[in-house]
Amino acid sequence: MSENPYNNQDPANPYGVPPVDPTAQQPSSQPYGESAYGQSYADPRQFANSSDPSAQQVPPAGQNPYGQPPAGQAPYGQPGYGVAAPQGGWSDKSKLVAGLLGIFLGAFGVHNFYLGNTGKAVAQLAITVLSLGTLSWISAIWGLIEGIMILAAAPGTQWSLDREGKPLRPSNV
Repeated sequence: MSENPYNNQDPANPYGVPPVDPTAQQPSSQPYGESAYGQSYADPRQFANSSDPSAQQVPPAGQNPYGQPPAGQAPYGQPGYGVAAPQGGWSDKSKLVAGLLGIFLGAFGVHNFYLGNTGKAVAQLAITVLSLGTLSWISAIWGLIEGIMILAAAPGTQWSLDREGKPLRPSNV
């Protein structure tokens, strides 16, 4: 029968573990400053002038490394405080008023009269009046949809312009 190596009752080594030389380099550890597999850590600035587009670009000192605009500038190309007036100037009609008229009085075409679109306004009014109210739900849904479109319209779209082609005045101007 073989002797168990862990039954060693040496007083200097009571657990039977072979002694370890603390000055010897362990095979799994790497010296400071070197990564595994013999590669050294790279300075990210060495890739700053690389022609590789996927290389990490390090901004010069004083610039924000995360791409946010500097303090005081509005993000994402949005205008800063207030809204700048367009080239031709604002319409004297309000976007909020036109949208709310379309939502609440759209069956009578009031929002289209307000914006100067008399053809559509007369059609909505005629549907409501000539049918004695039986078809007013058609022009009411029509007006509701137009009111929402006016309120949700992006600048420059047909729903954000009056009859003269001027942009409707936003509520904060």
